[in-house]
Amino acid sequence: MKKTLVLLSALAAFGVAGLVAAQAPKTAAPAAAKAYIISPKNGDTVSSPFTVQFGLKGMGIAPAGVQTAADTPTGHHHLLIDLATMPDMNMPLPANDNIKHFGKGQTETELTLPAGRHTLQLVLGDYLHTPHDKPVMSEKITITVK
Repeated sequence: MKKTLVLLSALAAFGVAGLVAAQAPKTAAPAAAKAYIISPKNGDTVSSPFTVQFGLKGMGIAPAGVQTAADTPTGHHHLLIDLATMPDMNMPLPANDNIKHFGKGQTETELTLPAGRHTLQLVLGDYLHTPHDKPVMSEKITITVK
């Protein structure tokens, strides 16, 4: 396990992490697993900064890089902000202004967004930041920042 993570880290430094992840089998998710946004609620108006609370049923939370046994399904949250199209669910999720990684196992965050309408959605990633086999995602919600 440790050697695999060291190898993946070294390969990522050379820009080939996507190739390695594409060859790795996807982590299965339980059929009943569900990610959801606890708050804010769909349609809420909030003042920036505001707190987003993440929810998960049917799985546990584990930091990125920690691979658990198949009988202990885990992942970590990624928050998609104002995405028009979904990222490739067969590849590790990129980290950028629209896809926030919570690889330490965080279950909430404080966001600062400009005034206006915004969409938020959660996607659970496995130890390599790749969505599970049957992606575990929340519904997309729309909020207004005043």
